[in-house]
Amino acid sequence: MPARSKSRTGGAGPRKTPRLGATGRSRAAGGLRATRPKPAPKARAAPTKPRSRPKSRRRRSLGRRIAKWSFLAILWLVVAGVGTIVYFAHDLPDVRQIAAPDLRPTLVIQDRRGQSLARYGDLRGEILSVDALPPHLVDAVLAIEDRRFYGHPGIDPIGIGRALWRNLSAGGVRQGGSTITQQLAKILFLSPERTLRRKVQEAILAFWLEATYTKDEILAGYLN
Repeated sequence: MPARSKSRTGGAGPRKTPRLGATGRSRAAGGLRATRPKPAPKARAAPTKPRSRPKSRRRRSLGRRIAKWSFLAILWLVVAGVGTIVYFAHDLPDVRQIAAPDLRPTLVIQDRRGQSLARYGDLRGEILSVDALPPHLVDAVLAIEDRRFYGHPGIDPIGIGRALWRNLSAGGVRQGGSTITQQLAKILFLSPERTLRRKVQEAILAFWLEATYTKDEILAGYLN
C-alpha cells in the first residue's frame, strides 16, 4: 500500500506532458484560430474629385493673357501709326521756307510831298514778339482760338473730341479742333483744302514746330 501511494503521488522525476498527434494539433490550432478576433473591414475610399486650380493661379494666368493681348494691341497701334506717318510725310513741303519766306518786292508810290498814294507787293513790317503785344490781345486770341495752347504738344485731343462731338450732333462741320500751332503750319506750309491728307500733314508739321520753336515764338508767328 505505501508503495502504490508513492507511485500515484509522483516520484521525484518530472511530469511528462502528453504528446498530441496530428489530429490533436489541428484541433488545437483550430481552436486558437476560432478565438482570434477578425479584422475590421476596411472602409472604401471615396472617389477623388479632380483638383481645381487655385484662385490665385487662375488670376495669374488671366493677368498674363490680358498683359499679352494689351502688348500686342499697343504694338500694332505703334506699327499702324508709324506706317501712317511715313505714308503722309513723304510729300511734305520743305520746312526750310519758314526761315526764308518768298516775299515779293514792295513798291510804294508817293507824291512830291511824300504822301503814299499806293502800295504793291508784300508789305514787310517789323516782327513783334509776344511781350511787345498788348496782353489783352494775346489773352483774347488764346481764349478764342486755343485756350490750352501752353499745355498741349501741338495738337489738343480734348479740343478734337469736343469738335467731333459737336459736328456729329449738328450733322455737319460746325467747329474745328485745330490748335494755333496747326493753324500756323497750315498758313506757312499747306493749302486750306479740307482733306484727310492735309489734316494729317498739318498734325505732323505741328509736332515739328513744337519741337523746333518755343511756345512764345509760335504764338508770335501766328499773331504776326
